[in-house]
Amino acid sequence: MVLLHVLFEHAAGYALFAVKEVEEIGMLLPQVEESVLNIAKFNGMVSLAAFFPFKSAQAALENMNAVSEGVVHADLKLFLETNLPLSGKKKAVLGVSDAKIGAALQEEFTVSIQTGGVVAEITRGVRLHFHSLVKGLTGQAASKAQLGLGHSYSRAKVKFNVNRVDNMIIQSIALLDQLDKDINTFSMRVREWYGYHFPELIKIVPDNSMYCRLAQLIGNRKELSEESLESLEEVVMDSGKAQAILDASRSSMGMDISPIDLINIERFSSRVVSLAAYRLELQEYLRSKMSQVAPNLAALIGEVVGARLISHAGSLTNLAKYPASTVQILGAEKALFRALKTRGNTPKYGLIFHSTFIGRAAAKNKGRISRYLANKCTIASRIDCFSEVPTSVFGDKLREQVEERLSFYESGELPRKNVDVMKEAVKEATDVAAEIKRKLEKKEKKRKKREKKLQELDANGETNGEAEVENQEADITMEKKKKKKQAAEEMEVQAEETAEDGAKETPGKKKKKRKSEAEGLEAQAEEATDNGTDTPAKKKKKRQSEAADAEPAAETVASEKKKKKKKQTAE
Repeated sequence: MVLLHVLFEHAAGYALFAVKEVEEIGMLLPQVEESVLNIAKFNGMVSLAAFFPFKSAQAALENMNAVSEGVVHADLKLFLETNLPLSGKKKAVLGVSDAKIGAALQEEFTVSIQTGGVVAEITRGVRLHFHSLVKGLTGQAASKAQLGLGHSYSRAKVKFNVNRVDNMIIQSIALLDQLDKDINTFSMRVREWYGYHFPELIKIVPDNSMYCRLAQLIGNRKELSEESLESLEEVVMDSGKAQAILDASRSSMGMDISPIDLINIERFSSRVVSLAAYRLELQEYLRSKMSQVAPNLAALIGEVVGARLISHAGSLTNLAKYPASTVQILGAEKALFRALKTRGNTPKYGLIFHSTFIGRAAAKNKGRISRYLANKCTIASRIDCFSEVPTSVFGDKLREQVEERLSFYESGELPRKNVDVMKEAVKEATDVAAEIKRKLEKKEKKRKKREKKLQELDANGETNGEAEVENQEADITMEKKKKKKQAAEEMEVQAEETAEDGAKETPGKKKKKRKSEAEGLEAQAEEATDNGTDTPAKKKKKRQSEAADAEPAAETVASEKKKKKKKQTAE
């Protein structure tokens, strides 16, 4: 009797499921596929034997990394040791979805592993109904755990570092190769098109980009004169060639061309010139990127060849994993397989043929030097891939070793031993790394100081803002006071004016005014009494007292007016 247990790795933890009637299930595989979708039928086939939840997100990430790499983690080992029945009458079989982890478990435990067939269908069903098979786990919690682990796993796999991304090198070298092809094609089109008008220019100027610049500059050859000789010299950088172009334009056999055709040719040639300028900028960008990502490989074999090796391998990590024999024939796969098929000679070099070393070597030494260069390229790529602080010290030393080996093949001069060279390189590299670290620390300190200053400025800005608000409030109060003063002054001026007008009036008018004022005072008193709850006797007393008060007030006003009149007459 076979006892099958299926191991399922979930973001929440490890689960072990016991499968009932394995042999019958294996016989009825199509029925199993149908019953997987039905939770009631699936529960009849599978039952949860054990569940081991992860303690934290970090533990889950460590376990998933181990499973993906085919390594048995300590948590998984402990879980299977405690829950998997290894000894007994029934033969235990462990079902695993991944063959890689299955092989590792078979080495670790004395148990037979099953991967395909029934196990795949049961794993599919477990993945579908996992949250309902495990008690206390909801579908929402399971999806959250999967999402969180997925993000952290992807982040750890990518290991994103902005300054050391070899993807940019792969894209830029591919674009550089494409630009070379396109510029060549477009230049040939400009040559053919402008050659109808000025065919002699092709023989004088063989360079593509220079020809396009000249086609843009010259335009109609009949308009060329001695005055345009200086501008021609600036483009061609040779007075003899410039004079030859001028002479050829005068005795050219080309056909006449309309102005609109010339405009189109000039536009197209300007596009080609701009593409050629962009190609130079891209090459400079590639050089700077290689010095950041793979400085040793760039110092040893050159930026362009190093970038092509990285691009062909897929990444710097893949290139570092390759043996030297693979790096040697990288890029010559077709020739290799053709040689293996026809039992001919295998190729000696691939992409590394474009380096200067193989071209400088003699024909009989090309295979030797390519093998030696491939060894050094492998060492340089591994140093670049796994070193924390990128330096080009090792690349320079490896280049010196290749130069010495070349001279040894030519003259027989013995090169230095590898141990001695590497000791020197390690010593220099430690010094350079320490210097780089010191500079980085300085930069970090400066950045922190700058941040502190900015924070202080922000704090000062807040206090200044409060002070400004206070000042604004003080200004508003001062303005209010000023307005009050102005109003008071205006009132005084009006009172003086009214007094002067009163002095000019006749005595009859004065009496009438006094009467009207007295009547007004009486009316105000009556209104006040109407609003209040006073008796008629009290009202009479109030009227008498108000009239008595009004009489001396009127007398004082009259006396003041008389005084003012006297002053005016005296003046």
